Amino acid sequence: MARMVSVTYEVWPSAADMALASARVFAERVERAVAKRGVARVAISGGSTPKVMFGLLADPGGPFVNTVPWDKLQLFWVDERCVGPDDPESNYGVAKELLLSKVGIPEANVFRMEGELDPEEAAARYESTLRNVMKLEGAETPAFDLVTLGMGPDGHTASLFPHTAGLDEMGRLVIANHVPQKDTWRISLTWPVINHAAEVVFEIDGDSKADVLAEVLTGPRDVERLPSQLIRPASGTLLFLLDEAAAAKLPAGSEVSAGAAHRVGRLEI
Repeated sequence: MARMVSVTYEVWPSAADMALASARVFAERVERAVAKRGVARVAISGGSTPKVMFGLLADPGGPFVNTVPWDKLQLFWVDERCVGPDDPESNYGVAKELLLSKVGIPEANVFRMEGELDPEEAAARYESTLRNVMKLEGAETPAFDLVTLGMGPDGHTASLFPHTAGLDEMGRLVIANHVPQKDTWRISLTWPVINHAAEVVFEIDGDSKADVLAEVLTGPRDVERLPSQLIRPASGTLLFLLDEAAAAKLPAGSEVSAGAAHRVGRLEI
């Protein structure tokens, strides 16, 4: 039986409000990790939702660009499409354009997945990168300070899609996952690696996610159909940042954060 996890979901009035909350969480977790250990290790996801957050973090007139200790951040990726870094579909490329090119993160601290390579080679090389950078020995698992995730309308997260072979992988850190429904390959961290992070945060907006999110959090466990249900951090806590549209089918939540325009719900799953 899967262990119980405490889920907190913050519901913000709009996608823009949720993106600002995501930027705050990113900045706070980086600052906290650097204060504790001198370095922050964060793995980010691609997709449409993080784009606004990237823009907020890099805004020269905003509250983050000059306060986040960018030079102490080591940035990794949760997953990548099998394209080159300059392709418009590249998760790395989007982050580079919107964030990396505008903040003071050293190039040596940016660890991209090489989507232009053969998928299996790219996965193996990224696993080696993780082992070398984090000085892992034997069967040790990376310990990210923060992993940010999105979720598709089909319930996938990272590049762990429904009914794909990657859902069964528990020994490797990084996989090449064939996605028949998209007729493509993806490179992805495995779900045990994601679950080993100190904190995992889902960032989800839009009414197209409402039904599947309710299934993931309140429905029966069916990880083959809803891979997002595999995410149960070893820390025992999981945070969802949502807009009202995405949260429409969840229990309303009774807590209201003082001085903030959002509500908070909690579940045990």
